[in-house]
Amino acid sequence: MAAHMQIGEVAERTGLSIRTLRHYDEVGLVPPSERSAGGFRLYTEADVERLIVIRRMKPLEFTLDEMSTLLTSLDTIAAGGDGVDDAAAFVDACHSKAQAACENLRKKLAYAEELTTVLDATRRHPSRPA
Repeated sequence: MAAHMQIGEVAERTGLSIRTLRHYDEVGLVPPSERSAGGFRLYTEADVERLIVIRRMKPLEFTLDEMSTLLTSLDTIAAGGDGVDDAAAFVDACHSKAQAACENLRKKLAYAEELTTVLDATRRHPSRPA
């Protein structure tokens, strides 16, 4: 039997809030594998791995539908058989979207670093224009 974790431990391990984990359960994105006799959500290591995939997608502006489809696609590829080609094509599309998001974030980071350099210079020498 797989070890089960309660929602607080899962939140700590994944960096997601308890509220977010509850939302993902409610919308069917990543429901817990089991519930305790008292109704508490119980997660497995596999659930945590799925949540980490979601955590990686979240800041890259993937929709909940895209997150769900990617999880399903990854399951399909792991299982083999029917639908692998479509699943692989969706994974490729997600990869391209993630690459584009990385480029966008690198550009934003470069702008932020330029701004902090200008502001640092201004703080050190307030009489000089930037």
